[in-house]
Amino acid sequence: MNSLGLIATPLGTPSFIPTNETDHQALLAIKDLIPLDPLGALSSRNHSINFCNWQGVTCSRQHQRVTVLNLSSLGLAGFVSSHIGNLTFLRSIDLHNNFHGNVSPEIGKLFRFVCNIFGFLITLSKLGSLPNLLKLNLAKNYLTGTILLSLGNLSTLHKPSLSHNNLLGNIPSQLAQLSNLEHLSLSFNNLPSMVPTFLYNISSITFITVSRNLLQGSLPPYLGLTLPKLHGFYVASNQFYGPIPSSLTNASGLFQIDTSTNSFTWPLPMNLGNLHELQRLICFSNDLGEGDSKGDELTTFITSLSNCSNLEVLDLASNSFKGFLPHSISDLSANITWFTIDDNYLTGSIPLGIGNLVNLLMFVLQNNMLIGSIPDSIGKLSNLGKLLLDMNNISGENLSSIGNLTQLSILSSQDNMIGESIPISLGNCSNLLGINLGYNHLTGTIPQQIFGISSLIIIFLNQNYLIGLLPLEVGNLRNLGKLNVSENKLSEEILVTLGSCQVLEFLYMKGNHFEGTIPTSFKQLKGLQILDVSHSNLSGQIPRFLAEFLFLQNLNLSFNMFDSEVPNGGVFKNISAFSIAGNNKLCRGIKALQLPACPTKVLKERKRTFTPRVIALVATPSVVLLLVCFLAILYRTRRSRQQASSTLAFQNQFLQLFYRELFQATNGFSAANLIGKGGYGSVYKGFLNSGEQIFAVKRQCFQGIGLRVHGKLEFRELVTLKSFRIAGT
Repeated sequence: MNSLGLIATPLGTPSFIPTNETDHQALLAIKDLIPLDPLGALSSRNHSINFCNWQGVTCSRQHQRVTVLNLSSLGLAGFVSSHIGNLTFLRSIDLHNNFHGNVSPEIGKLFRFVCNIFGFLITLSKLGSLPNLLKLNLAKNYLTGTILLSLGNLSTLHKPSLSHNNLLGNIPSQLAQLSNLEHLSLSFNNLPSMVPTFLYNISSITFITVSRNLLQGSLPPYLGLTLPKLHGFYVASNQFYGPIPSSLTNASGLFQIDTSTNSFTWPLPMNLGNLHELQRLICFSNDLGEGDSKGDELTTFITSLSNCSNLEVLDLASNSFKGFLPHSISDLSANITWFTIDDNYLTGSIPLGIGNLVNLLMFVLQNNMLIGSIPDSIGKLSNLGKLLLDMNNISGENLSSIGNLTQLSILSSQDNMIGESIPISLGNCSNLLGINLGYNHLTGTIPQQIFGISSLIIIFLNQNYLIGLLPLEVGNLRNLGKLNVSENKLSEEILVTLGSCQVLEFLYMKGNHFEGTIPTSFKQLKGLQILDVSHSNLSGQIPRFLAEFLFLQNLNLSFNMFDSEVPNGGVFKNISAFSIAGNNKLCRGIKALQLPACPTKVLKERKRTFTPRVIALVATPSVVLLLVCFLAILYRTRRSRQQASSTLAFQNQFLQLFYRELFQATNGFSAANLIGKGGYGSVYKGFLNSGEQIFAVKRQCFQGIGLRVHGKLEFRELVTLKSFRIAGT
């Protein structure tokens, strides 16, 4: 290893000669000023290991001098030592995504600015002379202040990156001295005013990345002529205006253009089709269609893009385009994976040729004025992952073709005029995460095949004309987070199986014909945030377990037939978080409800712990005791002399049945065994002793009463009790 050298100048004074020992000492000095090293990345920096083998250090082969210093994404905090200026062979510095605390005093003739991070004063100044520096990466360091004028002194610098900081002020004109500049990255800062024109004259530039700033002004019409080597042009999310220069086609190697979220206007550059290398054209959220009242220019523009055989992404959303959706979209590159033209004023129908775009992953047409049916040819898009057609006037009966899209993850066609039944072929879309067909004219029943897609997280079928039952298979959707079937004509009881959807957070069922009670299985839905079952025919008591849901923010039980006492805990403490309007038999609750007091009988019943168990006659020992007392009094008045023997006979004449036997005898209380249904419960046919005995089992629907088992298929208002069993299972 070379030693630190001194030589005499002509005047006899010693002069400092940098050597690789200089680099060694500089690296140690840099380490000493970085107290926070959570990943231990600098722990190897000691005298036992050659510094060229330290993490993040690259040396030249011949002279063993440091050429690259890469300390990116290590979570470091502290100061950048001024000794970094002694690394005179350094060609690349990458410190991005670090220094969330103090980054300090000297980064040479690069630039000088003051920034304040979390209240610490940080000065970035002299690094020393770095004549060979090619790359400087200080991205993602939360740096503030202005870009220093002296950055222009690094004449060899190719790729300065200062993105993802909080830099302010103008882009200094001294950057014009960077004659070798290739890639300028200043995105995600707070740089105001205009881009200095000299930047557009540095012919070596291949990438300009200034997105997400406050830059303004128009682009020079000669842009492509002075930047002929341009490959990437990113000016998104600024305040630029005026037309996109047609001279961009002079940069024949240009493959990415992002002008989104600005105020660029008509006329469109009609010659972009000459950019045969173009892969991504992203222009959403501008005013490119404002001057084209008929939509003729849009058709011409898209037709010209058919020459861009490498085009993969085309985003023209939110540009006020008018006229027909150009049928020439079917002539776009077969490589296109992303096509969005939503939030415009387009009319007409979806072109039949859309099936030509066989590699399409995302197709977004929502919020236009399209009409007609979904073409059958859309079923050819076997790779399609997202299909968004919301807020149009699409009608017809062609949803079945979507069943061929087996890779589809999102299907959204909300707020259209689709007037058919939901095709069972949608069950073939086994990768669906979300389906939204709300606000249409759908009819018929909900096919159970949809609920066989176990990956579903969101289902919106609200505001349609769907009838019948919610399929039992909904309980198979263990990942379901949102279910909306509001404002349909669904009927019968709310399914007990919904309680199996234990990650459900939002459940909207209002405006249907549901009846019965809120199932006790809902007790398992502890993550519910919103529950809306309003405007139905539900009855019974409001379940107390709803007051135990910690995350429940909004509960709407209004306009049903609930009765008894309103709980007063949990969500029921906040009058603005729940609604019980239109339930005239409710009582008590919090004072703000101003409900009447509950009758004594209701309060006593409320104090009991009701558990939905299927038992022979009664559900709790206390009720059994009351029954025995009642029977004792009855027998005493009629047969006072035979009380003891009658009681014994009473105990011996009943069959001993457990719940599991009744469950098996009725085939799990299946619909096939259902004989009839009345105001107090449902009656099922059961078979005991391998079918030798036929019983009727009445399952009561009001609390406190379980089952009555009758010895024959004879039913009257009052029947003789043939068997009961007090069982704990």
